[in-house]
Amino acid sequence: MAVEEISRGCASTGVIVSVNNSLYLGPILKYASETQKEEWVTPFCDGTRLGCFALSEPGNGSDAGAASCTAKEESDCFILNGTKAWITNGYEAEAAIVFATTDKQAKHKGISAFLVPKPTEGLSLGKKEDKLGIRASSTCNLILENCRIPKGNLLGKLGEGFKIAMATLDSGRIGIASQALGIAQASVDCAVEYAKQRKSFGAPISSLQTIQIKLADMETRLHSARLLTWHAAQLQSAGVKFTKEAAMAKLAASEAATFCAHQAIQVLGGMGFVTDMPAERHYRDARITEIYEGTSEIQRLVIAGNLLKEYS
Repeated sequence: MAVEEISRGCASTGVIVSVNNSLYLGPILKYASETQKEEWVTPFCDGTRLGCFALSEPGNGSDAGAASCTAKEESDCFILNGTKAWITNGYEAEAAIVFATTDKQAKHKGISAFLVPKPTEGLSLGKKEDKLGIRASSTCNLILENCRIPKGNLLGKLGEGFKIAMATLDSGRIGIASQALGIAQASVDCAVEYAKQRKSFGAPISSLQTIQIKLADMETRLHSARLLTWHAAQLQSAGVKFTKEAAMAKLAASEAATFCAHQAIQVLGGMGFVTDMPAERHYRDARITEIYEGTSEIQRLVIAGNLLKEYS
């Protein structure tokens, strides 16, 4: 609910909060030792410091198991080399969870997770990406060149990285669904307010049946997605498996955000196409929700895969 309301006002701030809380703090709370929690959780809980999550790479896209970033074990540390891509909070974060291959022969079971402080020697940042939407949130590459990380910074056990990443993305998808709900709600707000004020043919356009149908469709998709998201969050809080439900929520909410933002521009007409009104920003912000933390196509595969398991 908090991420939705924040995103209703600013989707960029919403994703900054979501990434810090679900992708960074979430896996540490679940897999870290008590000593690690004191160092990597406590200072990041009051909003003054941010963390980030470094899973994606320039060449792996949706294939998270194809990590080319490596971590070579030495006597007292791991040496990380490689590039992580599309890192939200990359510039502002003071810590990162970095996934790297410790055993290439084991493939996805050879990926491990590491807690990496920022700044640290051997870690540099790529340029800030010039994005279509969520422009107030920084996105960049993390470049690791002989970056020495103490063995005590291993999160979980060796080879558990892929499992940690997949479990974390389940939670993160609820966060992105919430962000998408905020964008959708802001789009509905914008469309309704404009329709009530804009007059055509001697009456507010909200009295026109065509406009009413658009508003009804927007509201229906928004509320349907919100209920799916709340259900997934409820299952997570209860400690019940929620992989399918998180994917359903993320899929429905992201597509509802895109739909509502698109329809808001239609309701506003020409005014929806200019920066004087927020509709065009909602449209730009909504688009990414169908891509990051698992594309809509991947969500459908996750949903179908889990559904088929339920019938086996």
